[in-house]
Amino acid sequence: MSQTLQFKVDGKTLVIPCPEGEVWIVPLSDRRRRVELRPNDPDVYIPRRTVDTAYPDDLINGCLEVSGFCWLCDEIARDEDSASVEKAIHRSVFGFVDREKFAGGRLLDLGCGSGCSSAVLGRLLPDTEILGIELNAKLLKLAEARIAYHGLNNVRFQASPGGTQLPANLGTFDYIVFSAVYEHLLPQERIELMPRVWAALRPGGVLFINQTPHRYFPIDTHSSGLPFVNYLPDSLAHWAVRRFSRRGAINRSPRWEEHLRGGLRGATEREILRTLTPAWRRSAALLEPCIPHVKDRVDLWYWSQGPRHRAAKRVLKWVLKVVYRLTGSVVTPNVAVAIQKS
Repeated sequence: MSQTLQFKVDGKTLVIPCPEGEVWIVPLSDRRRRVELRPNDPDVYIPRRTVDTAYPDDLINGCLEVSGFCWLCDEIARDEDSASVEKAIHRSVFGFVDREKFAGGRLLDLGCGSGCSSAVLGRLLPDTEILGIELNAKLLKLAEARIAYHGLNNVRFQASPGGTQLPANLGTFDYIVFSAVYEHLLPQERIELMPRVWAALRPGGVLFINQTPHRYFPIDTHSSGLPFVNYLPDSLAHWAVRRFSRRGAINRSPRWEEHLRGGLRGATEREILRTLTPAWRRSAALLEPCIPHVKDRVDLWYWSQGPRHRAAKRVLKWVLKVVYRLTGSVVTPNVAVAIQKS
């Protein structure tokens, strides 16, 4: 992993200069360090500006090479902050299948990227064989470095031969996880890939799809940050995102396909089921949560929310329940489904 230019300030704080600003790495009292992003342009979009981490210098540099300046803290937090990917896994994976049931099984982390989800799953499921599949070799290099840093022996990675292909001789799996992946597949890629994924799942196995934006949630919280863009026709949505969104360079792209690749359109539960198999009504079943006192997926969403604006969220919960009963869809910011193969 190549080294990024570094220099020390006051013998303790490490500063990494970038074209967009400076990365400050400040020592903390508990042998951890705080990574701070200090941009040259105060108005540039940065999803997260600080993160506390135990990562060594070379791993921080590796994350910077992959994520770029603006997304560095988010990239580290997905692995190191228990309120990020780990919280999502507790809700959208263990919320449907008891954690103990994973022991001795095989789990495929499809589209594992730089290995954040695989590393978290490997720590939470030490008795489960986890295989991460990723198309981008640069991301796999960082994923391998992460697993080596954590010392995980139950996780390995393999390169994907193509965006709609699976490696040969993978075998079958008890569990398959899509964490923030499905939305980045183009419509035709979804049609081609998902039946292959379904075929790799053993009967009785479960496919988890989470952190994918809901196609019809009133605000596009994933890509553009704009309200009501999900309800616009493609051409008008394209114009609105290019004109009004202040998030990331991809939202200024003149190519609609790049917006789709960025995850603008998301998905619905019914669309996901249709892409699996023509016989999905007979072979695929949406699971309800397994958590006591959590009756359905709306309750699971409410149960996972923080304490802020609790009264408003309680009202929204009952609105969502009505929509769920009428449509079968939980219209929250992100889709979180567990689909069992009968």
